[in-house]
Amino acid sequence: MIDCLIVGDSIAKGVSDIRKDCVAYVQSGISTHDWLHKFRDKPLFGKTVVISLGSNDLASMRHEREDLEYLRSSISADRVLWILPAIKPNIRDIIMVIADNFGDDVLEMIKVSPDGVHPTGRGYKEIANKF
Repeated sequence: MIDCLIVGDSIAKGVSDIRKDCVAYVQSGISTHDWLHKFRDKPLFGKTVVISLGSNDLASMRHEREDLEYLRSSISADRVLWILPAIKPNIRDIIMVIADNFGDDVLEMIKVSPDGVHPTGRGYKEIANKF
């Protein structure tokens, strides 16, 4: 079994750049829907799985909840950790409900860069040290 798997967007990419010991299925700027399409054949299991998605989901998308639930139901792990987007309150709420339903951990970004979306360099390190 894989010890550590990181899935998601540019935030996941930044964390995977620090945690080189983890397998990473990441792409900057990717939405949840596009991530599911691009990485659909990848095995989603590990002792710890870290998810960072939602920041690039458009407000006009109507399947955010279904896509995020489908992703989570496809994962087999001892521990799942969601990194909450710093933006998009509706997506944050959806992630909180899904995480609660599955008994997952949720990590709030504390140190956010001036763009309001990504962690600072120190923030990435803090996230990487949480698992």
